[in-house]
Amino acid sequence: MNEKELHAIIDRMLKLPKECEWAEFKLNLKSEEEIGKYISALSNGACLQNEQFGYLVFGINDKTLLPDGTTFRPKLHKVGNEELENWLMQRLSPRVEVLIFETIYQEKLITLFQIQAANGQPTCFSQQDHIRVGSITRSLKDFPEKEKKIWTKGPRQLFEKMKARQVESAADVVSLLDTQCYFDLLKVPYPSTRDAVIEKFQSEKFIKANANGYIITNLGALLFAKNIQEFDTVKRKAPRVIQYDGKGKVKTLKDQEGKYGYAVGFERMIKYINDVLPSNEIIGQALRDNVSMYPEIAIRELVANALIHQDFEESGTGPVIEIYSDRIEISNPGLPLITPIRFIDECQSRNEDLAGIMRRFRICEEKGSGIDKVVTHIEIFQLPAYDVHIQEKHTKVVLYAYQKFSDMDKKDRIRACYQHACLKYVMNEKMTNTTLRERFKIADENAAMVSRMIKDTVDAKLIKEDDPENTSRKFVRYIPIWA
Repeated sequence: MNEKELHAIIDRMLKLPKECEWAEFKLNLKSEEEIGKYISALSNGACLQNEQFGYLVFGINDKTLLPDGTTFRPKLHKVGNEELENWLMQRLSPRVEVLIFETIYQEKLITLFQIQAANGQPTCFSQQDHIRVGSITRSLKDFPEKEKKIWTKGPRQLFEKMKARQVESAADVVSLLDTQCYFDLLKVPYPSTRDAVIEKFQSEKFIKANANGYIITNLGALLFAKNIQEFDTVKRKAPRVIQYDGKGKVKTLKDQEGKYGYAVGFERMIKYINDVLPSNEIIGQALRDNVSMYPEIAIRELVANALIHQDFEESGTGPVIEIYSDRIEISNPGLPLITPIRFIDECQSRNEDLAGIMRRFRICEEKGSGIDKVVTHIEIFQLPAYDVHIQEKHTKVVLYAYQKFSDMDKKDRIRACYQHACLKYVMNEKMTNTTLRERFKIADENAAMVSRMIKDTVDAKLIKEDDPENTSRKFVRYIPIWA
């Protein structure tokens, strides 16, 4: 949103007679919990008032409706060590879009939260629903008729089911979509008639028949486009692979944007990534000879996850794979639906239709079995543990190139210890000093060094003893803190 659009919204706010169901004015922050309650109430209030958004505005006097300015900078504000925006989003259900803007309006700093209206389900914060009654925030449970109206407004249409393009004939469908790919991936014969192909694509919701011919859905275009640039609604969702010279972004060696739909182009993309990845003659003590620096199965799974779990409501951006000399960063639009420390044992798909068909195509693993394979092969290749960075509107997973154990810092070691404990747990085993030494190929006489790593991970509240009553330190076993 540009400054002109932002100021137009503020102008509209200042023309209101007072605060209302979808607008709240504050001067400065009182508490983070209060912001969460307002987001819930304003989202629900906007829904009932048929407004697209609710607004929480800092810097406007709620008595005079004049811009007095604010000292509150939400993008710089943290709750403990966590950024405020991420702290709020983790507690919202469902995760309606909340955008934060700052602007100078009439020489005063104004901060504005733009909150997506609830649709088909009340927006709650910390498992509590709120509503605006005039300018007062109340519990939604006290107003069952208002709650009923929110539920009956109906859910928003899923992105995957929306129209990507209208075409006139079955021939146009086959011209734009690689229908052969669908049958090849499922390892079934291609139908003998075009009508049978069209019928199958309709049953899979890749296309819909209407009075003007056929609608190609976003799902159909995302998966099977022969040229994704032919579809305006999804062309910015094409994955992009960028290779840099060195550890930074100063010099770009290659920048390749995907041309095909995900199903059509996935194997091509993985081959391209593997072709430009660095190789190593020796990786730790586990593998020798000229092999890729990174396990292909880990790259496949993480790239597939970036495609499947992206938030399609984030416009103008898509999955990006960035290759540096010492790491690979795989990013997708949107914040994760589950906390990153549970990636290895939990799975919640944001885009169920897309995820389902990608699994049927064997492009990604079954639910809950992908990240454990990533960790397994990271350990085989003797690589540092993967890392997850939650950014303002993106989720980034980082794979690191080989490092000696002595070169890993404390955070690297804690992360590796935790992931090893998770891997053992999902395999119905328990982590011990011995298994962790084996993971890093550390000699028995250096067991004390591994004990220190375990203690640091316990202190970080990521793992715990399996049996706290055990008095023998020699046979202590460890499990994830959530187990």
